Amino acid sequence: MKFFQSGFFNYFKELGKRIFDNIKSERVKNNLLTAIPFWLGSIIVGCAAVFYAQLFLLGENLLVKMIHNRIWLLFIIMPVAFIVSWWLVKRFSPYARGSGIPQVMAAIEFANPKDYDKVKRLLSVKIIFYKVVSSFILVLGGGAIGREGPTIQISGAIFNKIYEILPGWWPRISRKSMIVTGAAAGLSAAFNTPLGGVVFAVEELTKIHFNHFKTAVFTAVIIAGLTAQQLAGTYLYLGFPKTTAVSFSGLMAIVLLGLLAGAAASYLSKTILLLQRWRNSFNATWKHLLFLVLSAWIIASLAYFVSEHVLGSGKELMEQYLFTSQKHAKWYDPVLRLVGPALSFASGGAGGIFAPALSGGATIGSLFSGWFGFTATETNVMILAGMVAFLTGITRAPFTSAILVLEMTDRHSLILHLMLAAIVANVVARIINKHSFTTI
Repeated sequence: MKFFQSGFFNYFKELGKRIFDNIKSERVKNNLLTAIPFWLGSIIVGCAAVFYAQLFLLGENLLVKMIHNRIWLLFIIMPVAFIVSWWLVKRFSPYARGSGIPQVMAAIEFANPKDYDKVKRLLSVKIIFYKVVSSFILVLGGGAIGREGPTIQISGAIFNKIYEILPGWWPRISRKSMIVTGAAAGLSAAFNTPLGGVVFAVEELTKIHFNHFKTAVFTAVIIAGLTAQQLAGTYLYLGFPKTTAVSFSGLMAIVLLGLLAGAAASYLSKTILLLQRWRNSFNATWKHLLFLVLSAWIIASLAYFVSEHVLGSGKELMEQYLFTSQKHAKWYDPVLRLVGPALSFASGGAGGIFAPALSGGATIGSLFSGWFGFTATETNVMILAGMVAFLTGITRAPFTSAILVLEMTDRHSLILHLMLAAIVANVVARIINKHSFTTI
């Protein structure tokens, strides 16, 4: 507060006012005022995305330290984490549950004057707080969740809040454009994938003509991405895996892999939906608590008796397959990466789906490659195709999925192959289940 009352701040405030007053063109002034909220929101989103990523990483690292040589502690830690994460959301902020993408999509639909109260319930500062806390506790307890979906809701809430605090004399800005732009900037900053943020806004979030908000989206993803890079450094989410040219037989393998991964993802979405409906039918608190404890113990048992691959977002597992000699998954790894996210998301706490979906696809691609005896570089191609196919099966956004994995790995030579896997997965997923995870 003292900073805003200081002479230093007042000096720059007066300097900015003089510069603005010297602009003669009213059109330029109006455009500048219109752009400022988007610029400010993008900077805040970039900072928030980096902070949230570091907090999420802290939670995963703390879990590793706690269970090192004491994996039996999961049978205590996980039930407590599942219950606390669920209780915080249920008691204080019901709309903070899950990935947050359905809430953003709903807020975009409600972004008109008569439904502003509904938007406030879906996107608020309160939701940001409980979204972060609930998801941190869940990942600290070993939940198989990601941070990218929550980052999208957090970013949408930041932009919506900025819209709300604009004074009445400010040039008119579309609330819908603000929310769409905030969500796109959030995904861009979360994955360091600017094109992915733009494509996500067009393909997944809105049916408005792109011309209505293209400038805002482009500007926001650039500013948010640059802000995140200044804080976290220039990086690729998954680095530079070595790949090879794909033969005709390899293309046929990608088609088959797209069918398998797309079907698995669709069944995962269907399972989560059924589990959530079942849990929502409980009419007593003790039934919810029993469900959470049993879910946590199932995951803990799999981690204790089978493999710890069932825990967390799965990013380390993807990096293992892509960059080490341990390239081929065990037969049970895809099962673990289906059961873990299904029970974690059905718990009712906060958490994202993107990273768990990518890791699920990576295990399927890795196992599939082992069946056919592909080389290391060919295996990497199948892993990336599996990631795209599985994420498509979850989100039903094939172009977003392909672009995200492309930007995460800088494998531009594989864009057509990744899009092929995405399209095949999208078709089979829609045949199996018309509902995507983002509509849950």
